[in-house]
Amino acid sequence: MVIVRRAGVTVKDALLAAVLAAVAVAVAAAWPGVRELDAAGALLIVAAHSPLALIRRWPTPGLVALVVLVLPYHLAQYQHHALVPAEVIALFAYAVLGRRVRVVLTVAGFLLAVCVVGMAMRAGGGSVLEQIAVIEAVVSVVIAVQVWRTHRARVATITERAERAERTREEEARRRVAEERLRIARDLHDLLAHSITLIGVQAGAAAHLVRGDRPLDRDELADALAVIAETCRDARTELRGTLQVLRGTDAAPSGTLPGAGGIADLVQAARSAGIEVDLDDADAGTPPPEVGVAAYRIVQEALTNVVKHAAATRVVVSLTRADGGLVVRVADDGRGASGGTPGGFGVLGMIERARSVGGTLDAGPRDGGGFAVTAVFPAAFPAPDVAAPR
Repeated sequence: MVIVRRAGVTVKDALLAAVLAAVAVAVAAAWPGVRELDAAGALLIVAAHSPLALIRRWPTPGLVALVVLVLPYHLAQYQHHALVPAEVIALFAYAVLGRRVRVVLTVAGFLLAVCVVGMAMRAGGGSVLEQIAVIEAVVSVVIAVQVWRTHRARVATITERAERAERTREEEARRRVAEERLRIARDLHDLLAHSITLIGVQAGAAAHLVRGDRPLDRDELADALAVIAETCRDARTELRGTLQVLRGTDAAPSGTLPGAGGIADLVQAARSAGIEVDLDDADAGTPPPEVGVAAYRIVQEALTNVVKHAAATRVVVSLTRADGGLVVRVADDGRGASGGTPGGFGVLGMIERARSVGGTLDAGPRDGGGFAVTAVFPAAFPAPDVAAPR
C-alpha cells in the first residue's frame, strides 16, 4: 500500500482553482452549448471549482462536493466541456490521495452516467454523441489514474520486498559468519588447550627426570620427549586443517577430521600424563561423522580438564548406545576445580558442541567425589533396515 503525505490548504491550490474557474467561465461564454451561460451557470462553474482548493487536504469530501455541484450544471445543459478539466483534476487527485478509491469512483461514475442519461433525454437525442464523448473522456481518466496508482503500488511492494530480502540475506550472512567464528574458536580452544596441557605435563616430567636425585632413566626421558613430539605433530596437523578452512582452500589432508575412532588416542595421551584411564567403547558402534566429531571434542576437553584441574588418579571414559543414540561419559575421582565446575570456556564449549548436533550435556560433581561429564546424542545412528518376511 502506497502512503502519500497530505499537505494542508495552500495559496497555490486556491489560485489554481480560481484560474481554472475563470478559464471555464470564459470557455462556456465563448462557446455555449445547448443553453447560453447565464449568472446561475457562472455561479455553478465557480462553485464546482471551489473544492479543488481543498481536495489536497480532504480528497474524499472534495470529490463528493465537486460531483454534487457539477450534476446540476450538466443537467441544465450548459457548456459541458468547460468542467472537464476540473473533473479530471479532481479524479486524478483522489486517485493519488484517496483511500477508498474504488467505492467513491464507482459512485462518481454512476452519477456521471445518470447525468448523461438525463442530458440525453432533455436534448432529445441531438447531442447524445457529444455527451457520450464527454463521459468517455472522464471514464478514461478514471481508468488511467487507477492503473497508474495500481502500478505504483505494485512497484512499491516489489521494492519493499527486495529491500527486505536484501536485509534478510545480510542478516543471514552475518549469522553464518558468527557461527563459523564460534565453531573455529571452539576447535582452536579444544586443540590448543589439549595439546599444550599434554606438552606441559610431559615437559614437566622430563624436567623432573633431569633434575632428580636418582640416576637418569634415558628410556623414560625418551618416552616423555617422544610424547611431546607426537603431540606437537598431531596439533600441527589439526591446526593446519583449521587454518586451511579459514583460508577457504580445499587442500586439507585427508583423514584430519577427528571422530569417535580417535578417542582411543586421546585416552593413550592422557595415560602418558600419568593418569589411569579406562576406555569402554565396545558398544559405541560407528556414529555419524558430525556426532563423532562432537564426541571426540567433548572427550578431548574433558580429559584436558582432568589433567589440568582435577588432580585425579583414575578416569573412566565410556561410549554406549541408548535408545538409538550415543551416550558419552567421562568421570574422574579427582576434586574438580575447587570442587566445582572448571572455570573458563571449556564446559560452555562442550555444551555448545553437544547442542550443535541436537544433543545435551551435563557437567558437575559426582556423588561421593569426583567430576563427571555426560553428553547424550539422540538418534545418533540410522535405524536398521528390517527385511520383509518372505
